[in-house]
Amino acid sequence: MTDKIHLSKKDRLAVAWRSTFLQGSWNYERMQNGGWVYSMIPAIKKLYTTKEDRSAALKRHLEFFNTHPYLASPVLGVTLALEEERANGAPVDDVAIQGVKVGMMGPLAGVGDPVFWFTVRPMLGALGASLALSGNILGPILFFLLWNIIRCSFMWLTQEFGYRTGSKITDNLGGGLLQKITKGASILGMFVLAALVQRWVSIKFQPVVSTVKLDNGAFIDWNSLPSGAEGIHQALIQMQSGLALSQEKVTTLQNNLDQLIPGLVPLLLTFLCMWLLRKKVSPILIILGLFLVGIIGHVVGLL
Repeated sequence: MTDKIHLSKKDRLAVAWRSTFLQGSWNYERMQNGGWVYSMIPAIKKLYTTKEDRSAALKRHLEFFNTHPYLASPVLGVTLALEEERANGAPVDDVAIQGVKVGMMGPLAGVGDPVFWFTVRPMLGALGASLALSGNILGPILFFLLWNIIRCSFMWLTQEFGYRTGSKITDNLGGGLLQKITKGASILGMFVLAALVQRWVSIKFQPVVSTVKLDNGAFIDWNSLPSGAEGIHQALIQMQSGLALSQEKVTTLQNNLDQLIPGLVPLLLTFLCMWLLRKKVSPILIILGLFLVGIIGHVVGLL
């Protein structure tokens, strides 16, 4: 019986270092898949010895992947553990590996932005800027050092956490734990992605359905407002009390759709794209088609 293959700390460090370039090959078809494969290469070379096995591993990791670049590290860790078990003969198939990746990337993507872009980085930037404004050269240096220490430490520690957690998952392959986690992660990931449709997909129909003139007192009379800051102050107060900005109330087709079922058209467009993908239509053609429809719709006054 041959000895099991294990990824050493050096191998995992090589993957962590390469993961800092996750967005270096970003594309509109499969997002971060190129950077993901680049990160996995040291592990794939260690785990698989034949050209055929390495090619198959690279191919399965060229599937769609997109998440926050720093939150990809725990996903990498779990994937490393699954690939290690697969290389040692465990029944881990392509569907299980891709299912775990897709299931984890959705929820983690929503965590990265508020934590890193909206909290940690602004705080460190404010600290560095306050020092720089006082003429202290340590301001930009401190920001650079603290940001990269936090970033690199987080990426390495979460990758190691994912690797150890993934190893525990694969210990109970016979009990179906991996299949349950794969299914649950996929459902959670699809749920999060579906909830983000309203945020990511934006369609506004411009045709005017009706124009109604409002009675006096229902809109702001700009001519009666005093000039200067006092006029702006009164206008804001009247607007907060519910007065319209102009005498005419214009209702567009989009207003009526939003009153019936908000987000219906973006959802239908998403389903259309999913149907086209299932019909093996190239994502590039779908993107170009959306651009064309958007341009034509704007020219004719529909969108």
